[in-house]
Amino acid sequence: MNQNYDYEIIVIGGGHSGCEAALAASRMGCRTLILNHNLDNTALMPCNPAIGGPAKGNLVRELDAMGGEQARAADFATLHLRWLNTSKGFAVRTLRAQCDLRDYGSHYTKTLASVPNLYVYQGMAAEIVTDSGRVSGIVTVAGERFSAKRVVMACGTYMRGKVHMGLINFPSGPLGQVPSGPLSDSIMKAGIELARFRTDTTPRICRNSVDWDSLDLQSSDPQPEAFSHWGEKRVHTGHFCARTRTSTVTHDILKAALDRSPLATREIGVRGPRYCPSLDDKILKFPDKESHPIFLEPVGRNSREIYMQNFSTYMPPDVQLEIIHTLPGCERALMLRPGYGIEYDYVRPTQLEPWLETRAVRGLYCSGQICGTSGYEEAASLGFIAGVNAALSVKGREPLVLGRDQAYIGVLVDDLTSRGTDEPYRMLPSRCEHRLIMRHDNADRRLSGIGRDLGLIDDERWGAMTARWIAADSEHERLSAARIQANDRTNEILREAGSSEITEPVPALDILRRPEVSWNTLTRLTGTNLDDESGTWIEIETKYEGYVERENRRVRRLSAMERLRIPMSLSYNVVGGLSAEAAEKLTAVLPRTLGQASRVPGVNNVDIQLVQVAIERLRKSQTVESDDGE
Repeated sequence: MNQNYDYEIIVIGGGHSGCEAALAASRMGCRTLILNHNLDNTALMPCNPAIGGPAKGNLVRELDAMGGEQARAADFATLHLRWLNTSKGFAVRTLRAQCDLRDYGSHYTKTLASVPNLYVYQGMAAEIVTDSGRVSGIVTVAGERFSAKRVVMACGTYMRGKVHMGLINFPSGPLGQVPSGPLSDSIMKAGIELARFRTDTTPRICRNSVDWDSLDLQSSDPQPEAFSHWGEKRVHTGHFCARTRTSTVTHDILKAALDRSPLATREIGVRGPRYCPSLDDKILKFPDKESHPIFLEPVGRNSREIYMQNFSTYMPPDVQLEIIHTLPGCERALMLRPGYGIEYDYVRPTQLEPWLETRAVRGLYCSGQICGTSGYEEAASLGFIAGVNAALSVKGREPLVLGRDQAYIGVLVDDLTSRGTDEPYRMLPSRCEHRLIMRHDNADRRLSGIGRDLGLIDDERWGAMTARWIAADSEHERLSAARIQANDRTNEILREAGSSEITEPVPALDILRRPEVSWNTLTRLTGTNLDDESGTWIEIETKYEGYVERENRRVRRLSAMERLRIPMSLSYNVVGGLSAEAAEKLTAVLPRTLGQASRVPGVNNVDIQLVQVAIERLRKSQTVESDDGE
């Protein structure tokens, strides 16, 4: 059989973003090629092999609800699993899994090989081929030419990647991979603006050289859990994380060696992640802080390698080893891999449509860290959206754009395309103004219908999902009519929960509304057989009922502005009263709706009112012209 060089969709990059893009596009029926510079590093985890955490876990659940793969990969590879933010409200609680990095990549490798219409090839893209402003294919560094109707760029941190260790720097991708150079030149030649970011990672140490007995160890949560809505819930044993801390001795060594840090000497001057700073950054910005927590976390079932979370650094290897030895439990630790910083090219995301297509080249999509993000979860989410929209475009269908009130993924895409970012973007709960109605527990109800319509959720999984909804709704209806009887057993259970006794029958849901009464307590009082996940949904809906309804009313008020489309023919330069700054920024972003325009930095409420008036006038004039033409 001859090698195929003609595809409907080509995905450049085999990381988290590229894998999700290729899987989504091929599962939607498009003949898809995923081009990876090294097939052995599919879904590589060059930083901490962890999935989830605040806001990031919400992304994973949403992706899973629509038919993405990351949750299943995480469940397959999980070593250690815990709920986070359990002391806070339900709206910000989510899971975090420490994964076996090889199992995680292996899951994606096997899945890619099992999907019809999806072809995997090892090669490095060197050129984006265009024809009359539209993408038509790619050329590899080996001179191979592949044609395509749509192309998704998911290039990670490889484009003109440069690694820094102390004052030494050299071209490299993450973990010593080969960087990509020619592709950046091709992208810029196509009229797309690039900029530079940096990120960093930590040294890895040998597990057998750590004094674990001196450290506080943290096991997985004792209750069975899984990321995927369809996953088998399990309790994970045999692996643990541990906590240690830096000290003034650590900081003194770092301060004495700052003349060897490229951050302090400004050898590397591009912006890095604000919310996950390196130790070098912490010493420079918070010189008076005496200690920082460090977490020691496993990377594999059969690996002796330990990841040092919160310990990323740009220092030379000898300084890294010296400061490792100042940490309790690590006094004799052996360093297996030194940490490093890496700078790379990315596409300014305000050049993208809300469905991640570039404006400069039609049919060309961007996803993952090339959009200015950081994190596996953000990358996978963007990859899914880009792959879905590339496939929808091939099929002549309208693009998928999730609203800020629908999903964390919607917030992620809107923030990037409307506001842009001047630092590696990380998803945070605080970025989501509607997080009360976009929780871990209801991702399926919000988004699985979309996945079903896209053809990404099969009959078996859809049947299981809808059966769960029916059971939960039925039980919620039963509890709405049920009353808890006042008797000795009831009051004993309430006392054990720290709740007040009752002297007369009380509606079951009124009992559940009490902050101290959990779903598990209610099951003892009512004898329900509903699964805990569905029960948690009922508990949250009941406890937050008033707040949820208030939030839904707020969403309805804002929806008119979110739906009001801005005609492409509108010129901001002629909008009366609009400031020059607002006109310039709106022209650069070209928002599709008034809601998106309201989130462009530098655009205020008065500017939005003026734009709204201009839209109405333009539509009236177009209506008059149409009537005259008749």
